Amino acid sequence: MQRFQDQVVIVTGAGSGIGEACARRFSSEGAAVVLAGRTRAKLERVAADLPPDRTLVKVTDVSKYRQVEALVEAAVRRFGGLHVLVNNAGVAPEGKVDEASLADWEEVMAINAGGVFHGCRAAMPHLVATRGCIVNMASVSGLGGDWGLSFYNASKGAIVNFTRALALDAGPDGVRVNAVCPSFTRTPMTEDMQEDRKILAKFRERMPLGRPAEPREVASVVAFLASEDAAMVTGVALPVDGGVTASNGQPKMG
Repeated sequence: MQRFQDQVVIVTGAGSGIGEACARRFSSEGAAVVLAGRTRAKLERVAADLPPDRTLVKVTDVSKYRQVEALVEAAVRRFGGLHVLVNNAGVAPEGKVDEASLADWEEVMAINAGGVFHGCRAAMPHLVATRGCIVNMASVSGLGGDWGLSFYNASKGAIVNFTRALALDAGPDGVRVNAVCPSFTRTPMTEDMQEDRKILAKFRERMPLGRPAEPREVASVVAFLASEDAAMVTGVALPVDGGVTASNGQPKMG
């Protein structure tokens, strides 16, 4: 199915994990895809498998507004417009509030929350012109708290509520804004968790589907939200979590 034929899609954090899976999914459905991230080698590895006439690599630090502005301008200049923005780039420092550093706080807010804001601000005029859409990468960690991840929780919570507010503002201009909220997903960011049997066992106990998500499974939901199949969907923060948020948090009994 070619749901994104003749459309232009920017994906940030496209060099690995969920971002890579999103870039591959949109390309497979006919889109011209702009791969953005901080490491050129990672982006070029992904781009090598995609059609060269429909792929652009742009090294970008999303915490810097001028770089994000240049990213959007490059996409429009190369492909003639912009239809979908996937704000995926993110980091996840660990530690309690008195353990993680001030630099950790500044980085996670600048990249996770700031990067989403920068992307939305720079892209909005072009998305209004095409009546396009935005999909932000939030997390179940933006819907509730975690032990030892307060900085990350704050940044992802900001994305969730920013998504809702922006959907209100952008809706009258025909631009839809949604977020996806994954739980444990098999990406390079979670390699340590994947190798820890105790952590895996705890997640399997909490996740009704009993396993971590694969990046392609999150990407399929991102593609749905960006497609005409979701034409009446805006302002949602959609869990892609194997059922984690279906629980009220009480322990399993019996």
